[in-house]
Amino acid sequence: MPEDAPGRDPFDFPRSWEADVVLSDGGTVHLRPITPDDGEKLREFHGRLSERTRYFRYFGPYPRIPQRDLERFSTVDHHDRVALIALLGDDIVAVGRFDRLHRDNHGDNHGDDQRGDSAEVAFVVEDGHQGRGVGSILLEHLAAAAKEVGLARFEAEVLAENGQMVRVFRDAGYQVSRAFEEGVLHLEFAIDPTDESVAVARAREQAAEARSVHNLLHPRSIAVIGASTDPTKIGHAVLKNLLEADFNGPVYPVNAEHRAVRGVRAYPTVLDIPDDVDLAVVAVPAASVDEVMDGCLAKGVKALVVVSSGYGETGPDGLSAERRLAAEARAHGMRVVGPNALGVINLDPKVRLNASLAPKLPARGRAGFFCQSGALGTAILANAAGWGLGLSTFVSAGNRADVSGNDLLQYWETDPTTDVVLLYLESFGNPRKFARLARRLGRTKPIVAVKSGRHAVVPGLAATGAKVDEASVQALFEQAGVIRVDSLAQLFDTALLLAHQPLPKGKRVAVVGNSTAIGLLAADTLLAQGLDLAGYPVDVGAQATPEEFAKAVQEALDRSDTDALVVVFVPPIAVPGAAYARALKEAAHRTKPIVSTFLAVEGIPDELKMPGKGSIPSYASPERAVLALARTVRYARWRAAPQGNFTRPGGIDVDRARSIVDNPGSELRLDDRKAVDLLECYGIDVVPFRIAHSEDEAVEAADELGYPVAMKATSERLRHRTDLVGVRLDIAQRESVKAAYHDLAALSGKPDVYVQRMAPKGVSCVLGLQDDPSFGTLVWFGLSGLVSDLLGDRAYRAVPLTDTDAAELVAAPKAAPLLTGYRGDEPADLKALQDLVLRLAALAEDLPEVRSLKLEPVLASAAGAFVSSARIVIGPPPSLHDAGPRRLR
Repeated sequence: MPEDAPGRDPFDFPRSWEADVVLSDGGTVHLRPITPDDGEKLREFHGRLSERTRYFRYFGPYPRIPQRDLERFSTVDHHDRVALIALLGDDIVAVGRFDRLHRDNHGDNHGDDQRGDSAEVAFVVEDGHQGRGVGSILLEHLAAAAKEVGLARFEAEVLAENGQMVRVFRDAGYQVSRAFEEGVLHLEFAIDPTDESVAVARAREQAAEARSVHNLLHPRSIAVIGASTDPTKIGHAVLKNLLEADFNGPVYPVNAEHRAVRGVRAYPTVLDIPDDVDLAVVAVPAASVDEVMDGCLAKGVKALVVVSSGYGETGPDGLSAERRLAAEARAHGMRVVGPNALGVINLDPKVRLNASLAPKLPARGRAGFFCQSGALGTAILANAAGWGLGLSTFVSAGNRADVSGNDLLQYWETDPTTDVVLLYLESFGNPRKFARLARRLGRTKPIVAVKSGRHAVVPGLAATGAKVDEASVQALFEQAGVIRVDSLAQLFDTALLLAHQPLPKGKRVAVVGNSTAIGLLAADTLLAQGLDLAGYPVDVGAQATPEEFAKAVQEALDRSDTDALVVVFVPPIAVPGAAYARALKEAAHRTKPIVSTFLAVEGIPDELKMPGKGSIPSYASPERAVLALARTVRYARWRAAPQGNFTRPGGIDVDRARSIVDNPGSELRLDDRKAVDLLECYGIDVVPFRIAHSEDEAVEAADELGYPVAMKATSERLRHRTDLVGVRLDIAQRESVKAAYHDLAALSGKPDVYVQRMAPKGVSCVLGLQDDPSFGTLVWFGLSGLVSDLLGDRAYRAVPLTDTDAAELVAAPKAAPLLTGYRGDEPADLKALQDLVLRLAALAEDLPEVRSLKLEPVLASAAGAFVSSARIVIGPPPSLHDAGPRRLR
């Protein structure tokens, strides 16, 4: 920021300071910096404040704002003086500001000699909006803005009796120092985020976003705008479905041409409805939605479900209209599902909500379901009913202009009616946030996801030229604990098991059945999935009675070396299969999971169904049963594993590192010296080297570095390829240095040659950072070599990384056993490799300008991990996926 920043255009503010935010009651407001045009709105806001609120803010009566003060309050420079306003519709409901404290040579605040790194902060919230969390939101956003303009601390003067404002500062998670004098508290605190302040902000984020979805799924009244008497129209279908579900509240059809629709009194507009409206389902053509929105905004509707199409799916014009719709709704305190949505469903008997186009609903259950596609949503609901999978809630978000899967993850985390989360995802609105939320939620509730587009060309990747390996996406789901499946059928298979059976405590699985062939088929599938067979498959024989069958099941479950059971059964001709199903149900062990196959029975036999948890899933084939169990075993192992800690290695110089990568105008590769300097800032040492431009310089470099040395061609194609003789190792004499220099210079056609001290012998590895358009920055690891490159044997994790993530990353490649003493070799120092991974992760977190980084080779040995070479590309930073203060998207 230039030194003459106070003279800046007051209308020119960073766009990152503008945001839609969710408040603690689930409503929304729009935040943005104040401008001189807001003067009249500010005067009206001040006039609505109570005498008590004005007294607390200004330490005196201050009944009206003089014109001079109004101009001063509404004209800021966005550097030394910053003010943010919270808008609900066109009205200001809160103002927060900070003014940089100028200190004289004695450190007093009243001088004008120099700008300090502290600012005085203050805010005021309109009486009717106090207690909604507006103050804490303003403090977060003001602190983020202050950091951007070089401030480090906030100071505040608060009247001692203003307990609500004191709590805002006290509960923010900062280390606040206090001084009390003559009834005024003087507060000071550093605004760098702390672990506590981040935890506080994220806890508030979870509560607020969960509340906004709760409001959507628990409306007290609903208006159907566009309710039609024509059975072929979507407005007719929505109203019909709401009424047939017996919604526990009033439903108001809105139809300007008829007095009643389906026997329910209709109203010309939403404004004509005499009572409050919590939820409006919009089923009018897209061209008419703007007019409908005006009525909903004036009516104070809390949430919208827009089933109308004709938006982002139609092209750029439709996308612009969609964005306007979401922005207008949020600015007026509303959340939006859609447009082009199937709708929302809540099967709680106290709500009975079917605000959707789906005519057929499953039974009530313990699974929450989110998807984007309306057509798929209808199929999902029909299949869930056929499979016997009950749902708690269902949201089909269509174009996802506002409410997304992330919002539902926040809601389901604390929803007592949901035990399992099911997702059908076509894209991620905020992938970094998704990974964070899924990781937290998955520790208590399993998440099963279908992600489409895994083999299709993603337009976002084409522009970057970056190839994102499908294995990296899979690793990201595993890191977050998400159970990824390939199809809806697999999703239902897995959900049935998770919804009705306990998690396995291990991977030892017994097999019981009445067919040796089918039992062996199940055993083969178990072993292929990495599970252990608990004894040889038990065959009770085709003539076994239901009692004998039940006894075998009970014995298998009672064994201490059994963690789960697979039952495979072919019903005999003489005795109905129902008798065996009843016997299995009676023998079931409530602490160990059971999956079954009753051949020729699709779905769960009625005899295996139990109310609530305990129903025994049955599959059409043993392979499907085992695959569902294998996914559950892997999830249970992830859930039981230590979560790890987000540790930051010591010896990091962030300020110096930022000076090296500061403000790159375009993508460029750092030269060798800058690359080494940048890595040094993060405690990563590169084995000492020199670049020689002649035979004499090569010899001089080798003498200085100490023998033996390695010599490498500077050509990118040759510098790591011993098979192309671009690398010479263990050179111990001057004459050999001279010969190697001439050979390498001739090979590459360049006079430049690397001369480097030999690192200890070890396993050659490669480590790097990769900017993924979907998930943000990835840390990746693999072993060097043509075979590893050919097979794509690399592992990936998304930043931030825990110490557990780092350990798992190093152990994940198929060739990783080479690091642990394969065939009697000395094991490498895995702790050194893990430390290197964590340092790269810290670099990625601090420096979004680093677009790609590659360390190759890294020689891993018992003596440590030695970096031989680095390639670093920097460029304009991508958008931050999940950083900064709370905001929608």
